[in-house]
Amino acid sequence: MKLTLGFSPCPNDTFIFDALVNSGIDTQGLEFDFVLEDVETLNQWALEGKLDITKLSFPAYFRSASEYVLMNAGSALGKGVGPLLVAREDNPITAQDVPASTIALPGLYTTAHLLFNFAFPEAMNKSFMLFSAIEDAVIRGKSDLGVLIHENRFTYHQRGLQKITDLGEFWESTMQVPVPLGGIAIRRSVSDAVKHHVDTLILKSLENAFAEYPNLSPFIRCHAQEMDESVMRQHIDLYVNNFSLNLGPAGRKAIETLHGVFTRNNPGHNSHGLFLD
Repeated sequence: MKLTLGFSPCPNDTFIFDALVNSGIDTQGLEFDFVLEDVETLNQWALEGKLDITKLSFPAYFRSASEYVLMNAGSALGKGVGPLLVAREDNPITAQDVPASTIALPGLYTTAHLLFNFAFPEAMNKSFMLFSAIEDAVIRGKSDLGVLIHENRFTYHQRGLQKITDLGEFWESTMQVPVPLGGIAIRRSVSDAVKHHVDTLILKSLENAFAEYPNLSPFIRCHAQEMDESVMRQHIDLYVNNFSLNLGPAGRKAIETLHGVFTRNNPGHNSHGLFLD
């Protein structure tokens, strides 16, 4: 049986899926036709139901939960992992100035956008672009502020940017749960046996990656492109943790809390049962 699979080229995703898609583990008859895309593209594809299994941001998952169900393994949650709101160091912006400022965000359906709205509900001057373009947009003055995710949160200070607000810290201090960033979802139409088999394989793939770490495989390196090796490891260390192995009660509570915020802002979306049993 062959299933389509989508995830991002970021080190945390290639770390998780390396063994699964590159014959590092026995998939016991399942084949995966995989594609690597930025998370907002994957979010949009999820809304279209394009792939059998996909990485996606939680707001996109909440919108597509009638077609997909969240796996237990492979998610990105944690403390200290949230997106950062930044400005140029020579731009004297404070948190009080945010509602009147222009803000560049990494996608309409990203968790970063939801967390930004949670912290600054009055801010409306938003534009959306590829996450890797946001630093340059702020540096060149095309946007007053930018919300950084992925590797950019490790390097922004090297490019003359300053942190205005850690959106993850704001979420954690307000809601008292970890930050849910993204997960792995599978079509509800796939049989329960296959769903659970895939979930087990993702877990085995991740356990295989941890067993090899801190070595970085060629698969991780080649898709990280020009990223420094130390940044690759920071990326993995931050975004891949025990919640990635299994959501557990704390992870599920965090996702349910985020879902509650989402549904208050988007009435009409119901849960359809968020988690794989």
